[in-house]
Amino acid sequence: MDSSRRIAHLDMDAFFASVELLRYPELRGQAVVVGGRGNYEPVKQADGSWRFSRLREYVGRGVVTTSTYEARALGVFSGMGLMKSAQLAPEAILLPANFDAYRHYSRRFKAAVARIAPRIEDRGIDEIYIDLTEIPENSASLARRLKQAVLEATGLTCSIGITPNKLLSKICSDLEKPNGTTVLAMEDIPARIWPLPARKINGIGPKAADKLARLGIQTIGEVAATPVGFLTHHFGQATGNWMHQVAHGIDNRPISTASEPKSISRESTFERDLHARHDKPELSEIFTSLCQRVASDLKRKGYVCRTIGIKLRYADFRSVTRDITLPTSVSDGSQIRRAAGECLKRVPLNQRIRLLGVRVCGLSPLGEADRVIRGVQAELPF
Repeated sequence: MDSSRRIAHLDMDAFFASVELLRYPELRGQAVVVGGRGNYEPVKQADGSWRFSRLREYVGRGVVTTSTYEARALGVFSGMGLMKSAQLAPEAILLPANFDAYRHYSRRFKAAVARIAPRIEDRGIDEIYIDLTEIPENSASLARRLKQAVLEATGLTCSIGITPNKLLSKICSDLEKPNGTTVLAMEDIPARIWPLPARKINGIGPKAADKLARLGIQTIGEVAATPVGFLTHHFGQATGNWMHQVAHGIDNRPISTASEPKSISRESTFERDLHARHDKPELSEIFTSLCQRVASDLKRKGYVCRTIGIKLRYADFRSVTRDITLPTSVSDGSQIRRAAGECLKRVPLNQRIRLLGVRVCGLSPLGEADRVIRGVQAELPF
């Protein structure tokens, strides 16, 4: 492994919640939870102040999108059901997610970083890897410059880990949150990395961590000290060898600067289960909105698509998907809706639905599409 590389992982601090605090600075220092759907928008009162909903007021099946560090101290984390979260932090402020704002600030922080270090691997809305190897500046100074650029562009803080590879940098960006910087060399692994729980390695999920624990292996150092034959016996050849390598901090993956998306999707989980016949107007509105939002995403990214698909999750949590590949590329919302509607005709709609999603793939840059399909609106289930 090339230990001369300098790879940074930059992770925005409680990103969605921090964006909300830009709009509502009076909530700084409070337990704030973002997530769910419904009538939980803040209300401007006569005296100019805002009335915020409390988590105890929430009724539904939504999940936590993110939470401030104050809410996390009360046990509320992303992915947790909002009703369960309300039992832990009933007085926490509840805000609905605003993904348009999050995407706006995501673009701003990435542009700010690119002006300093252009070799970036985009890993999602709130995190990136950065190759700093060829920049003639020490790591601590570079980290300060990157964090200041992000702060000036967005008003938000981030945490950065700088190490010889992506694996270690991902771990290190989480060690000093929020607004932290961790610079680590290979010789620092025994002191800084090996005492950490095995689940801190990106790729060791809850099931693998539980299995390791049952085998008496709790920390990354204990994984590193375990004979590779023991790991391959219990986890298989590929996974066992991988565990042995990453526990020793070995990761040769390059920075991938290609940002071509493979698919674009939108989905919505309903506050109550909806029926295709009895709730047709509501479902139709949601379905159209999903298609239009996918079309807007395509336009913003400069792509057209050929394959359109749908995803339904029924009230019993069973899921089905269907897709269709068109003879020519499309990008307009009505065209996407028409194709997605054809997919709907191929699934049973005789029970209630809890989730509906629309996905497009087979993407190509807009300039490569020479024509699009046209036609009349088909008769759809909703």
